[in-house]
Amino acid sequence: MTTTLTPPPAGPAPEPAPPATRRTRRAKAARAGGQLHAGPIAYVILALFTLGSLFPLIWTAIAASRDNQRLAQTPPPFWFGGNLFDKLEVAWEDANLGEAFLNTTIVAGISAVTIVVLSTIAGFAFAKLRFKGRNAAMLVVIGTMMVPPQLSIIPLYMMVAKLDWSDQLQAVILPSLVSAFGVFFMRQYLLQALPDEIIEAARVDGASSWRVVWHVVFPTARPAMAVLGMLMFVQAWNDFLWPFLVLTQNGSPTVQVAVAGLGRGYTPDQSLIMAGALLGTLPLLLVFAIFGKQIVGGIMQGAVKG
Repeated sequence: MTTTLTPPPAGPAPEPAPPATRRTRRAKAARAGGQLHAGPIAYVILALFTLGSLFPLIWTAIAASRDNQRLAQTPPPFWFGGNLFDKLEVAWEDANLGEAFLNTTIVAGISAVTIVVLSTIAGFAFAKLRFKGRNAAMLVVIGTMMVPPQLSIIPLYMMVAKLDWSDQLQAVILPSLVSAFGVFFMRQYLLQALPDEIIEAARVDGASSWRVVWHVVFPTARPAMAVLGMLMFVQAWNDFLWPFLVLTQNGSPTVQVAVAGLGRGYTPDQSLIMAGALLGTLPLLLVFAIFGKQIVGGIMQGAVKG
């Protein structure tokens, strides 16, 4: 007798999976390493922040294109006038900004390069080398960051006068060749970005300390060096108090001191002052436009390494 097997009764059909929500899709894309796309609210917020950041620069250009009478009215102007290029030309000639730009470029360039090199070497020593008094020395370096720079003006001026450096660029360059912040910044970066195994491997291969610095430390620290160089260049470019004290007699001041001399008189020409301030800001914007991508990429590379 033949036995026939009958299949069991079919159960209820499985319910279809619910459609993936936008939040679920974004979470899956993030876990898979995909690129996330911002929504309209994010673009609106970014646009507002960008406009708020650019507003002081835009209003400086607007004020430079007006005259004192219009600037004194309430509400102030919020659109450009017709005197912008005339005011820029007058400010350039009256403040001798061509020579001031050259002086400031020399001061800021030498200061930024020297600070970056010395801070990288010192930061490597504090981060990776073992020597007596390392922690105490680092505390002293950090402690100098808490001293107001105005306290050192009198002894620094006396030293410059003894060296007969008054009204010379080296009087501005020399005090800015080192930076406690730069040493601390590079030390913190190299602690995470530079593994001890790489230094030990270079030592095994017979590399001296300077070869380790040149072939290992500098390539590893390049992103942080770019960021520090940009910060120090901007700081030196915007410095006013010390250059004002030592570079005001020979007619060759830095940009900030030259701009401060604009519009003097019984009734200061505010639009002329704004035109000088705008001219003094444009080189920094140009530097960031040229090197901004490399600096941001350096920051991201450092974040991945850390």
